[in-house]
Amino acid sequence: MNIDIKSLPTPSYVVDETLLKKNLETLKYVIDQTGCKILLAQKAFSMFETYPLIGEYLQGTTASSLYEAKLGREEMKGEVHIFSPAYREDEIDEIISLCDHMVFNSFSQWKKYRGKVKASGKKLECGLRINPEYSEIETDLYNPCIPGSRFGVTLDQFEPDELEGIDGLHFHTMCEQNSDVLERTVKIVDEEFGMYISKMKWINFGGGHHITRPDYDIETLIRSIKFIKDKYNIDVYLEPGEAVALNTGYLVSKVLDTLNNGMDIAILDTSAACHMPDVLEMPYRPHIIDSGLPGEKEYTYRLGGPTCLAGDVIGDYSFDKPLNPGDTLIFCDMAHYSMVKNNTFNGVGLPAIAIWSPEKGTRVIKEFGYEDFKMRLS
Repeated sequence: MNIDIKSLPTPSYVVDETLLKKNLETLKYVIDQTGCKILLAQKAFSMFETYPLIGEYLQGTTASSLYEAKLGREEMKGEVHIFSPAYREDEIDEIISLCDHMVFNSFSQWKKYRGKVKASGKKLECGLRINPEYSEIETDLYNPCIPGSRFGVTLDQFEPDELEGIDGLHFHTMCEQNSDVLERTVKIVDEEFGMYISKMKWINFGGGHHITRPDYDIETLIRSIKFIKDKYNIDVYLEPGEAVALNTGYLVSKVLDTLNNGMDIAILDTSAACHMPDVLEMPYRPHIIDSGLPGEKEYTYRLGGPTCLAGDVIGDYSFDKPLNPGDTLIFCDMAHYSMVKNNTFNGVGLPAIAIWSPEKGTRVIKEFGYEDFKMRLS
């Protein structure tokens, strides 16, 4: 790790540009091998300081809201796509003006807004999200295909007579999964919706593809993309978010205090609830550099944040030496989702944002203060 940690305020998110480039090169390999188009899903990573770099490799951005669409249009060259379960009437005109692709979640939304699209006179390609009712995600919170899901049109609800003006289909059924899952999913989508895919210009495989994970089977992904491209002679889009920033960022924290209540406890200036909410929501246990599992090293601590939430606990970790106030702890894989989902609960300040590159070293891009907390509230 080449980052100059001592120069950073804490807490700080810091992205390693060399690791980001490595991920982007992997994604570019998939593009080059298949002719597909890959977009950054901004819901996972929106550090627009890196958008010019990302834009050198990917074809654009995808958004889940008006604000994300504006960010993508302003900060990265390339295409801007959007999907929402339902669009707001007071935002629809601006969304149409910003986007190149607009995916609708239902035929009712499509019928409501297709007149607006046509009247705009803009070359906007429209799509429908389909729900193949097949997913291998085990956690219901992240499964868009569970019974009663609000996402996408199922086969029995499909309205083939309303496809005039629809250019593509979109499905998103995966979360942090390997390409064998995609291959099985594509087979189901092809069997169920093939008669409609044949009428389209493109199909979007959505996100959830862990393409840059070390054990990811890229050749199966390539085979799945080529299967659809070759069979239907259409464009294929992918929208990874996490895969773009996977293992590229850190969260640098300091120990504020230590105490004992049946076990050793360390209070950090970093909060799970505020700065890494997926630790509580997923849940998952981020790795800390030079740490071990509980009991693996000599000194085990429960790490907690500075808020009043009793459950603001990051987890139990072991270390070679006792922790002391002022010690620095570095959490790994903190670029995706943690940065976009942070908050100021309890008035806890937001982490600074920094970037490291071999050419420019460590640079703090943004620091936050009291006004950032205050102005969100009234």
